[in-house]
Amino acid sequence: MANDDDIQRTIAPTAAPEDEPVDLALRPRGFAEYVGQEKVKANLLVFTEAAKRRGEPLDHLLFAGPPGLGKTSLAHIVAEEMGVRLHVTAGPALEKKGDLAGVLTSLEPGDLLFIDEIHRLSTSVEEYLYPAMEDFRLDVVIGDGPHARSMTLPLPRFTLVGATTRSGLLSSPLRDRFGYVARLDFYSPAELQLIVQRAAVRLKTILDTEGAEEIGRRARGTPRVANRLMRRLRDFAEVLGDGRITHAIAIEGLQALGVDDAGFDDMDRRLLLMIIDRFDGGPVGLDTLAASVGEESHTVEDVYEPYLLKEAFLKRTPRGRMATSRAYRQLGRTLPTDHSRLL
Repeated sequence: MANDDDIQRTIAPTAAPEDEPVDLALRPRGFAEYVGQEKVKANLLVFTEAAKRRGEPLDHLLFAGPPGLGKTSLAHIVAEEMGVRLHVTAGPALEKKGDLAGVLTSLEPGDLLFIDEIHRLSTSVEEYLYPAMEDFRLDVVIGDGPHARSMTLPLPRFTLVGATTRSGLLSSPLRDRFGYVARLDFYSPAELQLIVQRAAVRLKTILDTEGAEEIGRRARGTPRVANRLMRRLRDFAEVLGDGRITHAIAIEGLQALGVDDAGFDDMDRRLLLMIIDRFDGGPVGLDTLAASVGEESHTVEDVYEPYLLKEAFLKRTPRGRMATSRAYRQLGRTLPTDHSRLL
């Protein structure tokens, strides 16, 4: 989980409380409205159609990838396509076996159970989930000590949809119980442009093509960031312009928000400049780097690094993180004499 400081970032891929009602309003209602992730979408279309023809629930699904890419939206769409109810919870909310049992016993045949951050399930709760996923049964122990007895409760056939930003933390037994594992990738600027244009229509906001293109370029490959930037630019358009998000308003607003042409904000620049200026370009260990910028290690790894790695501003080596030559150029720093190691 990102900390509170990250949630306040305009370009944070994690959801802030104020995002939830807007995200709900902008959520695609079907595969036809869902932009991007074409391979995943095509596979899910086949799986849902086949399951409906057989009159069976879907196999369990796992969606993996950085935050803000649409894992929750896909779960809602799958439930809509299957015509079943979606039950939503999160790994940290299932602290005890009883928490999971309460959720599982409330399911109806065919229902989808969506567990966000499934990698954060405790070991005991995860192991309790195995027979439910595999045999659709729940093993319950009643009583304590010598008087304890075990009983098995049958569960309706359901589909578990897990979402994780850290698939490497999932245990092999849990991962192997999913019938389909989908990796969601970052979006292209063109896909993000289309997403914000559709969002603007729903929010009754006039968004010029050039303004949408600028948002798409700076949204870090993440739909949630693109929609948040568009909403902030709507404020600038209403106060500084005539209500239309033009290219000029987009440039002015994004500059005021501290989002540069590479999609960096102050925290991205701090992180890269720390590597370049204090650690001579790296390598530097994750824990040392996180402490230097005042963040948790998992926040740096889960929230900041994915985009920087994807765009080749940062690279991981066995000895630690290093800034690349592209990062030096973007931040106006002079490349070291032996810059071949940064390529």
